[in-house]
Amino acid sequence: MAPPLHRRMACWLYEGMLMFGVVFIAGYLFGTLTQTRNALDNRHGLQAFLFIVFGIYFVWFWSRGHTLAMKTWHIRVVDRQGRLISQKRALLRYMLSWIWFVPPLAVIAPYHLSGGASAVIVLGWVAIWALLSRLHPQRQFWHDALAGTRLVHHELPPAPRKKK
Repeated sequence: MAPPLHRRMACWLYEGMLMFGVVFIAGYLFGTLTQTRNALDNRHGLQAFLFIVFGIYFVWFWSRGHTLAMKTWHIRVVDRQGRLISQKRALLRYMLSWIWFVPPLAVIAPYHLSGGASAVIVLGWVAIWALLSRLHPQRQFWHDALAGTRLVHHELPPAPRKKK
């Protein structure tokens, strides 16, 4: 059984906050290397670069069991047998995890909606996608089921106390 949905979503939000640091560093590196002076110049290049950087970040951490946010919330990603996932499976999970964002972004793209309307559509889809995990027999997110992975509760045992 997966960790409770509220814990997984809290982890998801925390991961999003941590990604601000990754975006800042990667954006600075991209801007410096490409000599981009304006954030809107070379926007698609930056988006592709961030997609790759995010992929490296998540594949590397997931193949070791968890990201910092997952470690904080005592969540681990494993394969169906409970073992650490391979980098190949982590890459598949990364690609499938874009289901959180691609459908609402595809709906928004042709309409030039305001930021508020776009946020409602994206957050509405995120809520729907999260709640759809209730339909999975083990309460896993569907992208995990498709990738052959699952999220499990993982807490390290307390460190042994030294005798004085």
